[in-house]
Amino acid sequence: MAKKKTSKRSAKRSAQVESARDNVKESASQIWLAGLGALSKAGEEGARFFENLVRDGLSMEKKTRKATESRVTEVREAVEGTVEQVQARATASWDKLEKVFEDRVAKALAGLGVPTSDDVKALSARIAELQASVDKLTGTKAAPRKKLASKKKTAKKAATSKKTVRKKATRKKASSKKASSRRA
Repeated sequence: MAKKKTSKRSAKRSAQVESARDNVKESASQIWLAGLGALSKAGEEGARFFENLVRDGLSMEKKTRKATESRVTEVREAVEGTVEQVQARATASWDKLEKVFEDRVAKALAGLGVPTSDDVKALSARIAELQASVDKLTGTKAAPRKKLASKKKTAKKAATSKKTVRKKATRKKASSKKASSRRA
């Protein structure tokens, strides 16, 4: 009988071990399937999550681009306005400086007794009137006046001829000095 009890016990233990093995296998299988399900869900959710991130990123980029463009436009307009103001001030300052310079030159020329262009025009008109009066009184017509430009050319020619005369005189003096030094 003792053998029967041990064999029953062994059979019972074997059945329990077998049952425990089946339970462990079943649990392992369920754990494995749960992991695969989690991986699948993460893959699906991950793809959706990634797509949501991309969509949110595009939205954010559009918003920041609009904000940046509006800010750049504001800055550009402010800079252009400032540049225009600076140009206007510079032009005004330059005009004032030019006026001051012209006034000082005019005062200096007046101090030297140099007539202005208005004075010359007034004198020319007065001379024309006087010439007309003289012509009336004498009954003759005066020869047409030459232009100032031709007088300037004549003055230049005269100055050039004076220089030529001076150069010749200087050459004569130099040659006479050489001749006198040779004699000595």
